Amino acid sequence: MIGYVTVGTNDLDRAAAFFDGLFASIGGKRFMQEEQFIAWQVNSEQSGIAATKPFDGQPATAGNGTMVALAFDSPAQVDAFYHKAIELGAQCEGPAGPRGGGFYAGYFRDLDGNKFNGFCMTST
Repeated sequence: MIGYVTVGTNDLDRAAAFFDGLFASIGGKRFMQEEQFIAWQVNSEQSGIAATKPFDGQPATAGNGTMVALAFDSPAQVDAFYHKAIELGAQCEGPAGPRGGGFYAGYFRDLDGNKFNGFCMTST
């Protein structure tokens, strides 16, 4: 259902370096780039994520209560993604681990304060 998600940035070069490293860790790469935004995808059959300088020229701000959740197949993949984000300078919003009901997730904020998580469902 979701085609792509866009997060704002006030420093596109810094955001690009962060997301290049983070998404490369899961096989993602840039598939579209203009002066004001860059978009990444793992493959053309999946949704993409873009970082953009706001088109209205106002400063980018992180949405309170807004989060981008990326699905993975296993806790090991969630752990690796979460730890890569932290290694690249993301801020922890809840370390990777079980959350109950078979939900396993790790939460972080990117360099502009946008909230993300990697998650998977487990059998327990």
